[in-house]
Amino acid sequence: MSDFNQQVIEEFRANGGKVGGYFEGADLLLLTTTGARSGRQVTSPVMYLEDGGRLVVIASKAGADDNPAWFHNLRANPEVKVEIGTEEFQAEASVVDRPERDRLYARMVEKAPGFADYETKTTRVIPVITLNRLS
Repeated sequence: MSDFNQQVIEEFRANGGKVGGYFEGADLLLLTTTGARSGRQVTSPVMYLEDGGRLVVIASKAGADDNPAWFHNLRANPEVKVEIGTEEFQAEASVVDRPERDRLYARMVEKAPGFADYETKTTRVIPVITLNRLS
């Protein structure tokens, strides 16, 4: 895990889900996935939005030409742990198909305009994932 991500995770947990710096004021969650090959638990800070009782995250990797590792992990193991503020819960991750993907991505761009730039940096279709709370 990068030093940047580790610092964000530590700040998030120490401050009840609030962080400064790059993510200050953003809706941020911690997503813990199970490694597709290693089986290890890996936590990543990810921006999110809410849509009809589910959470939506974007596998943008800032517009890189490949998907983030957490995306590959949740494809192999869709049960994930989510942390929002001080709350933790299990959720099932699902990749969204078009046209819903486009609708949700546009909502994220409205909320965080930098996501529009990510699409211009890559030829891949950036995946959109919903996280549905498990009982």
